Amino acid sequence: MNEKYEKIIDMPHHVSLTREPMPRYDRAAQFAPYSALSGYEEAVEETARLTDRRIELDEYEKEKINSTLTDLMHSEEVRTVSITYFRPDEYKSGGAYITVRGELCRIDEHMRTITLVGGYTIPLDSIIDIRLQGVSS
Repeated sequence: MNEKYEKIIDMPHHVSLTREPMPRYDRAAQFAPYSALSGYEEAVEETARLTDRRIELDEYEKEKINSTLTDLMHSEEVRTVSITYFRPDEYKSGGAYITVRGELCRIDEHMRTITLVGGYTIPLDSIIDIRLQGVSS
């Protein structure tokens, strides 16, 4: 045996005279939060999370969106629009289709974005549907 423990190996185990011994279940619970595979649950949830595939628009649908955008760019009125667009997922292939509604602030042809009042910016190439909601003054 190891000489280091020879003096204490045969000593009796300490038992408190003032406190009850902790039940085994409570002692085991002290170690329950320990996870040997940290991040495993998050990885499983991320893998199970579903994403949508990006829809490719045909020429007719592209022309319809371009026509609406052209009308909006040449309009002097403040327009409320409803835009459905594809937002790519940050972590895996695919993404989600988002529909937003708001007043049009500007269309930037150079940056290829459309901005709504409040600063919400959408890439023009991601738009799959745009609808005019009405006219406000």
